[in-house]
Amino acid sequence: MPRARILTILAFAAIYLIWGSTYLAIRIAVATVPPLFAAGTRFSFAGAVLFIWALARGGVLPSRMEWRNLAILAALLFLIAYAGVFWAEKSMPSGIVSVLVATIPIWTALLQVFVLRKESFRWSLAASIALGLAGVAVLAFDPGTNLALVPCLAVLVSEMSWSTGTVLSKVLVLPKNMLINSGAQMLLGGLMLLICSGLFGELHPFPSVSLRAGLAILYLAVAGSIVAFTAYVWLLHRMRATAVTSYAYVNPVVALLLGHWFGNEALGVRTAVGAALVLLSVLVVIRD
Repeated sequence: MPRARILTILAFAAIYLIWGSTYLAIRIAVATVPPLFAAGTRFSFAGAVLFIWALARGGVLPSRMEWRNLAILAALLFLIAYAGVFWAEKSMPSGIVSVLVATIPIWTALLQVFVLRKESFRWSLAASIALGLAGVAVLAFDPGTNLALVPCLAVLVSEMSWSTGTVLSKVLVLPKNMLINSGAQMLLGGLMLLICSGLFGELHPFPSVSLRAGLAILYLAVAGSIVAFTAYVWLLHRMRATAVTSYAYVNPVVALLLGHWFGNEALGVRTAVGAALVLLSVLVVIRD
């Protein structure tokens, strides 16, 4: 088999399986470690590694304007987005959180149509939104999933923030080097999360990190943020975007199965139906 083919298979395996498994790892981490501290540690470490690696490979430090824009995106893509996800997983099943996260393409499409006016309204988009909201409703009102309204809303707000950052990243002046760009955003976002962790009292007393939680955070940083993200960037430069973004509806399936098999999370008929509706809506948006 050609080397390029092998690398492509490994890269897809990374964004499908590793990113899908990060939801269970988050649940393991926040079971004993404060959520903002766990998220901040993950992204500070991963961002520092990527940023230093990029500089060592000849990357150029961002300009003052680029640092400002990187900070804005860090707040949207990491501080707000991951604070909500990590916090929600203290009380919500990891598989359900992954399904709610899968609604990102829907919010991004809405911003493109109604805020930036870069796309025209399509009835297929309206249909996908209806499907997605129906799926969320089925999940939220499924007594078997033990969901609370506030954590659900926290995840949805997080994904709206991620979508806003994604849209803004297309118009802001940013470093052209992808590793400098992403590493700086992760590093700044991680530091913001750690600062907020201190402000919310998570560091008093300083968290005691068990071996299990520590390994989960290390896995999130190394596998989830460094390995899988590098694979994602590599694929974007070599494959159609629609093929690469297929992770949006593969990750929740992986997360649901792993949460059920290894996290003792319920996987009933209503959960399957709700997840299927959400993922179908995402598929319509991505393929449209």
